[in-house]
Amino acid sequence: MKKCLLNVLIALTGAAGLIHASQGTVVVTASNASPNQLLVYSTGGELMQTVATGGNGGVSGNAGGVEANGGMVAVVNFGSLSVSIFQMGSNGLQMTGLVPTISSPVSVAFGGDHLYILGTTEVESHRIVGSAVSANADGEVGLLVADGSAAQVGVVENQLIITEKSNMIETVNLLAGGAVTGVAKEVKGIPANVNTPFGLVTRGANAYVTIAHANEISLVRSGSVLAVTNSGTQNAPCWLTLVGPYLYSSNSPSMSVSRYAVYGQQIIQDLAVAATFDGDPTDIASGAGFVAVVDGNGPSSHLSIFSVDADGNLTLLQAADVINSAANGVAIIPAP
Repeated sequence: MKKCLLNVLIALTGAAGLIHASQGTVVVTASNASPNQLLVYSTGGELMQTVATGGNGGVSGNAGGVEANGGMVAVVNFGSLSVSIFQMGSNGLQMTGLVPTISSPVSVAFGGDHLYILGTTEVESHRIVGSAVSANADGEVGLLVADGSAAQVGVVENQLIITEKSNMIETVNLLAGGAVTGVAKEVKGIPANVNTPFGLVTRGANAYVTIAHANEISLVRSGSVLAVTNSGTQNAPCWLTLVGPYLYSSNSPSMSVSRYAVYGQQIIQDLAVAATFDGDPTDIASGAGFVAVVDGNGPSSHLSIFSVDADGNLTLLQAADVINSAANGVAIIPAP
């Protein structure tokens, strides 16, 4: 069935002790419950810390609901129109701020000295000063569709790229200082068979965007689609991450991750099934030599953590314990 899972169920096993920066790279996700909590795991899958976000969850069908930039982490609180800011310290992640949003937030992205927040109807920019994110937006731009189907935001040089599941991929310009400005513009050359743009990942001027229900991945550069690749035997590529020359897609109905080689304007699938899961994978993230995937299976879900070798092969380290709360987003915080 060509669809992406819009909710992922993952359980909260209870509070855990504080972590220490010396313990290395950690993986974070959010319970997405009410109240919402940030869940912190070791790369071996051990739940090490839970921290209240000060807001309520409830988001689904999106990616980038949890994002990390060095030791700073942003988490969306869909149900209470806010984004929580955390900072890594000697005693683990501590909440340092709560940013109110114009519309219910679904996805966040860091770029330069700004945090960009995608809501259901608008995208907004907030300046970062030191370890603090301004509570006041220095720019806001309305989405082209704005029907609640917003999926993900990413940064490409002097623009943002945004997906709305109601068949829209759009860009928003940035001022020299980083604030959003002007009006959103539809990306040129969107395939005629466009069906549910979902996830994206960016690097430099390039954005790779899934057209999930058309079983395609597109390369977008300078506001235009330059290339389109079919996902082959794996249905509905939903969310994406990049590790060096390799692009990984999580394919929800196929319960798999695929690997692609990307260079120039080429997107070439070189391994249809790089990993498999018991549930439908949703969000995916990479960093510090690891790939993390959240998957859901009925009332439960898992956080699977892989190491990545020089050839792009994934080795499962250990799946996290099953927990029972609707989780959203995943990010990796490298060791300091």
